[in-house]
Order: sequence, then C-alpha cells, then structure tokens
Amino acid sequence: MEKLYDKNLSDLHDLLVSKEITATDLTAATIARIKETEPKVEAFITVNEEKALAQAKALDLKGITEDNILAGIPIGIKDNIVTKDILTTAASKILSNFEPVYDATVMDKVYQTDMIPVGKLNMDEFAMGGSSETSYFKKTKNAWDETKVPGGSSGGSAAAVAAGQVPVSLGSDTGGSIRQPAAFNGIVGMKPTYGRVSRFGLIAFASSLDQIGPLTRNVKDNALTLNAISGYDEKDGTSSGISVPDFTANLEKGVKGLKIGLPKEYLGEGVDPGVKAAIEKAAATFEKLGATVEEVSLPHSKYGVAVYYIIASSEASSNLQRFDGIRYGFRAEDVANLEDVYVKSRSEGFGTEVKRRIMLGTFSLSAGYYDAYFKKAGQVRTLIKQDFDKVFNDYDLIIGPASPTVAFGLGEKINDPITMYMSDILTIPVNLAGLPGMSIPAGFSEGLPVGLQIIGKQFDEVTMYQAAAAFEGATDFHLQKPVILGGNK
Repeated sequence: MEKLYDKNLSDLHDLLVSKEITATDLTAATIARIKETEPKVEAFITVNEEKALAQAKALDLKGITEDNILAGIPIGIKDNIVTKDILTTAASKILSNFEPVYDATVMDKVYQTDMIPVGKLNMDEFAMGGSSETSYFKKTKNAWDETKVPGGSSGGSAAAVAAGQVPVSLGSDTGGSIRQPAAFNGIVGMKPTYGRVSRFGLIAFASSLDQIGPLTRNVKDNALTLNAISGYDEKDGTSSGISVPDFTANLEKGVKGLKIGLPKEYLGEGVDPGVKAAIEKAAATFEKLGATVEEVSLPHSKYGVAVYYIIASSEASSNLQRFDGIRYGFRAEDVANLEDVYVKSRSEGFGTEVKRRIMLGTFSLSAGYYDAYFKKAGQVRTLIKQDFDKVFNDYDLIIGPASPTVAFGLGEKINDPITMYMSDILTIPVNLAGLPGMSIPAGFSEGLPVGLQIIGKQFDEVTMYQAAAAFEGATDFHLQKPVILGGNK
C-alpha cells in the first residue's frame, strides 16, 4: 500500500470516499507505522489498537460521506485529555492505573466527526515542562534528530505528527506547550483563544491558562481539526459562547493589506542568530506577499516568565490537591494512618518538577505572601494584556519566533529549571493575555526546524490561518521531511 502517512487530510478523505482505501485499512496502516517507528520516537504511552480497529470497522459499515471530511482519520490524543476506558496518565506515576469513566468534551467531538483515536501521547508530567523529559514513562525524541528533545509539554503530540505516526494530534498549551514542540518538530501547532475549545475533561494544570489545540503537518489540516473541536460547552464554566466560524474560509485570501507587528522584544537578547535570521526572512516574505510589517513594542512581556510561574504554579497547587491516594490513581503501600496515605502517595507519585511547582504555588498563595506574589502577578498580567490590546488597535497580527532556540539536546537543560523556564519567554505572554497563537514552519537553523509564531486578536483565528496559509504557499518549509520520513534536511 502507498505511504498513507505522507498524505494530508483532504487526500486521505478523497481515498476514503472513493473507497480506494477503507477506514480499517488506514487505521491498520497507522498502527503499523506507530509500531515500526515507536522504538525511535517513543511518542505513545498507550496504543489503542483494538478499540481503534473496532471503531474503523463500524465506520466502514456505516459508510463515509463526502461532507464528513474528518471521518476515518486517525488522531493521537495527549495523555492529559480524559478518554473513557482508555488509560489516561498525564505522564505521571500517580495516574499510572487510571482509566476514566467518561470522555472529555473534545473526545465527544472527535467521536462525533468519526475520527479514530489510535492512542495516548507522551508529555511532560501534568504538562509541567518544556522538553517532555519529566514524563514518568519515557523520553520522547525529536522527529528530526533523536538526540534532541521534542519540546514540551506536548512533545509526544508533535513528534508523532512530524514522524508520520498520525496525521493529526491534540495537545494542550498552558505557556507554549503546543507552539514550542510544533516549532521544534517543524509542524503546525495552534493554541486557540482561551474559551474557544472546552477544557472539560482536560486534566487541569493552570485553569486560567490551559487550552486544547491541534497539531498537524499543514495549515489547512489544522484549521479543519479546529473546526471539529471548537464550540461552547455548558460543562466548562470558562467556555465561550462566541459562534465558531469556518476556520478554512480565508485560506486562499492572501495577506495583501494586512498590518503585521513584529515586537522588538521578540528578537532581542537570548534569541539564537539562526532563529532571528529565519524570522526576519519570514517578515520579508509577508512584505513580498503584500502585507505591511512594522516594529512594535510589548514592553511588559519581559515579566511574562515570572508572572506565569507564580500564577500557573499557584493554580497547579490548588488543582493537584485532588490527587490524594484515596479516590483514584496510585496509592502508597506501607502506610500507618491517613496522613501517611496523603504524604507517601504524593511523595512517591509526583515527579520532581511537579513537586517544585506545587511548593512554589503553595508558597505564593500562603498568608503573608499572597499580596506580594500572587496578587502582584495578576496585576502585571493585566499590563501584559494591555500591551497586546494597544498593538492590536493598529495591527491585524503579531509575528515573532515561537522559541528563542531550535531543539536542544536530551538532558541538556533538565537539571537547570531556570534556563528551561526561560525558553518559554516568547510563548507565555499569549496565554497570560488569553490570545490565540500558532507556530508554523519558517526555516532551519543548525539543520533543525525554526517555528514562526503568529499571534492574533481574541477569537480571530481565521485571520491567523489566512496569513499562515499565505506564508505556507510561498515557502516549502512544511514540505521538508525529517530522516524518519525519508528526508535528509
């Protein structure tokens, strides 16, 4: 059979509708591809083979209609998205035996479109990390170079797509956890506006920042997937009732007349020269295509990392209280009393980075420190949002790097939390402001992919996809392939 893993969603759909292949063929080919490449990539915690093939067979009996473009498409799911009767671990020992009794809302939507979940993807434990190295289970490798990290926390979601294991995956983004791994793996990753996609059934890290989004190999596939998973959900108190447009509507429109801001802070100290050169070249490409690109300023973005780690850790310390060794998940043995159950289960069940953030958050919320840290962080968060508002009064989009560096080596930064935290400096402000942000392939440095970050106005993902599609059409970066797909960049 031809290499189905090389095809985009529209081509796969045409093959399914014309009955040249069946959903069972495609699912079986996907699972075979996962088994073939998994020893190198290590992207999956759980492969959902039996249920996926059963779902595919049922779909073949029902038939796939021309208007249901995602029917029969295999999808990988980040392992912090709750899946009924399928192991859901958040890459943590404390949930290593957890099989949920319900589905997340995004999973309901995945099943409604007849997409086929083929497994759960590796990640940083509870989404806390930027390299997928804090996972209890395994260390996922970058699809371009197996000595490099895939980024995090959605490293498995990005590597699986880049390595051709699945055509599309879902990740979550709290401070860059979709965009940075997408950049490191040379694919497209979208963090939608906060509230655009339901968080019901997403294992919470930081509730005011988390957002689920799609990772794909091209812009149109990404827009099609976001169409499927977006919308209001009464089960999520932060879900937006704003109507969902067709995100593919303006993909052919081009960027002529668009005004794009390039913040000077995003190309300053700490950004690798090769990354900076790729982003400047991308800005020139947009100008050639008819957009105006001008330097702007986001002066408070330099405080983003400090603000984020106070707010996110504080929310995490609250959210992770539920993992107590009593109701579900891992429970320590050799306990003498109730306090022992709590202390030992958490001590043995949580990894180092999770413990670090719980302690930082608990400290920030404690009496005597709340005003000095948590309240102050909330005030600076408002200033960061106001910076964006000011720029968006005059500009349609903002661009910059998704990460200050290309993918770094496995083990290189994991023991230096401050350096690791600083690598999210360009993505974090977007989450703090609740804005949509995406990363698209924009070149190479040191033989590794560089991601261009596109930031839009609230609920204006359509314009972001419009600009991303124009850039994609004018370049061939998205067509370059890692060695694992037969390329040799």
